[in-house]
Amino acid sequence: MRIEGASAVVTGAAGGIGAAFARRLLERGADVVLADLDAGRLAETVGSLKQEFGERVRHVAGDVTTDEGVAAVLTAAARPVDLYVANAGVFAGFGLEASLEDWSTSWDVNVLAHVAAARALVPGWLEAAGPEAPGGCFVSVASAAGLLTQLGSPTYSATKHAAVGFAEWLAATYGDRGVQVCCVCPMGVQTQMLETGRTSEDAEATLGMRAVTTAGAALAPSDVADVALEAVSAGRFLALPHPEVATMHARKAADHDGWLAGMQRFRRSLER
Repeated sequence: MRIEGASAVVTGAAGGIGAAFARRLLERGADVVLADLDAGRLAETVGSLKQEFGERVRHVAGDVTTDEGVAAVLTAAARPVDLYVANAGVFAGFGLEASLEDWSTSWDVNVLAHVAAARALVPGWLEAAGPEAPGGCFVSVASAAGLLTQLGSPTYSATKHAAVGFAEWLAATYGDRGVQVCCVCPMGVQTQMLETGRTSEDAEATLGMRAVTTAGAALAPSDVADVALEAVSAGRFLALPHPEVATMHARKAADHDGWLAGMQRFRRSLER
């Protein structure tokens, strides 16, 4: 995927990784529609970017977990979208006490939002694909939790596994037919989500955030965007802002029981 001149959408773009993606895409010459449910934060972010990049910045405040919400975002673009960054995510629901509402919200935002976007975009991308370039690129911002696990939050772990699985399915089904897929799997990132987990009164939530920050350095959102866009430019499926995740994932695949035993020891050390 050629980023310069691309028509892009970034969801969850009011702050954190999404805002960093939007900035990097704009800096590299793309037109970007920023989408987020938080209209206030989104307006602040868009206002700052418009001062630098002008009319190449557009935005929609809305829910991208539905077909209608995705359609509204795509309509806001100046021309057909050929790069979609599915970044919106939630970290809600801890331990077995996680409510059905937590499960439903996590499933809708972390998984079904990706499905809705792919349904809207892939048919057109298949038609637009040529012999030397893809018709479009789908970037799934998942998590290292989708390759490993997330202590403290079964909802986050399960739905991020599903997000990775959906991205793999997209790549296996359409990757040789003109649809590029990139799955981004960072560990800790310096975002509002990380800070909320750190300050939560829920013991499982704080355990989960300690697990993330203990396992590796918390990166700046711009670092994640840089690694992801480098993978997009190189045509790679997996983008790992924390390279050590590759080693962890390989150990899990080589000895699943041993890896689980190690995770149990890690959990006990955090609980102490």
